[in-house]
Amino acid sequence: MTAAVTPVEKVRVMIVDDSAVVRGLVTRWLGEQPGFEVVASCRTGRSALAELATAEPHVVVLDIEMPDMDGLTALPLMLKAKPDLAVVMASTLTRRNADVSLRCLALGAADFLAKPGAAIAQDDYRRDLVAKIKVLGEIARRRSAPRAADPRAAALHTIAQAASGRFLRPGPTPPGAPAPGFALKPFSSAPVRALAIGSSTGGPTALAAVLKAIGVDALSRVPILVTQHMPATFTAALAEHLGAVSGRPAREATHGEPIERGVIYVAPGGKHFSVVQSGAALQASIDNGPPENFCKPSVEPMFRSASKVYGSSLLAVVLTGMGADGAAGVRMISGAGGSVMAQDEATSVVWGMPGAAAATGCCSAVLPLPQIGPKIVRLLSGDRA
Repeated sequence: MTAAVTPVEKVRVMIVDDSAVVRGLVTRWLGEQPGFEVVASCRTGRSALAELATAEPHVVVLDIEMPDMDGLTALPLMLKAKPDLAVVMASTLTRRNADVSLRCLALGAADFLAKPGAAIAQDDYRRDLVAKIKVLGEIARRRSAPRAADPRAAALHTIAQAASGRFLRPGPTPPGAPAPGFALKPFSSAPVRALAIGSSTGGPTALAAVLKAIGVDALSRVPILVTQHMPATFTAALAEHLGAVSGRPAREATHGEPIERGVIYVAPGGKHFSVVQSGAALQASIDNGPPENFCKPSVEPMFRSASKVYGSSLLAVVLTGMGADGAAGVRMISGAGGSVMAQDEATSVVWGMPGAAAATGCCSAVLPLPQIGPKIVRLLSGDRA
């Protein structure tokens, strides 16, 4: 007798946008994909809140600018009503909306997307939206299921805590779950001359937490190179935000500018960021090459170039994010004698990039987010344990 197969529940999606055209497009896109069900389509944040309990979505695509109640106002109310909800903010590509999107991430939104326009193609938006809903929806679905044991799901509930420094430590390993095991390399014995960080989904909040934990004095000792998957305009807002939380100068990197200690350089959205030797000095190189790993900016050019110029004196960190961007660069850094750390699964919003980095066997540590900043401080101070 053949055992009955329990059907896997579809990812339930709520779309909140004041544009009927946008709601219709997203509904159609998701309807063409297996595994999704659009359970509600709302014009305002207020109507979304009213339908939240009955619709029971796993993921909400939430517009920022809406009449009656905007996304920034609705977001914390939604998360209070349904803490396991994954919310993806959607906004037009303006500096104001970039600032608001970062505030939403700090309040607990899982991710954001810039709407199609002059700088964002509709096909790219569609691909990214479907990919984000698929990954975040699966995590949220597991979290909401009885006796859920997906460690990544807890991160969706603790993003806002990370922003203020109030972290939830990873819980005990669920009964029957395999113990994590990674091949780890010793840290380089060379003094750290540069810190390079790659991140994506959940990254802005994780970046802020790490840089704040490192502190002004330790950050002043080395240049800090950052690639976060973000479109143009958003990266300028991110740089300003990181400067405010870290107490160090922070800006989008510009082509040809010198790389100096104590400055945070953020890869500009839509461009790749590398570090190149120019005589005795090091400079930022910004180029408009093709995407790598479907990403632009990609972590790979930054890691590749930094491994060449800093060698065994480079310390790299891979934080939360979808996909495997940066994994090839991790191997190059390791091959050049540098050191790499990755964020662990339990504190990552999505354990794609750091998981891929850990799987290379080239990392020297795989740590919870609250431990990464203090570990960097010790490494900058000469500790190699």
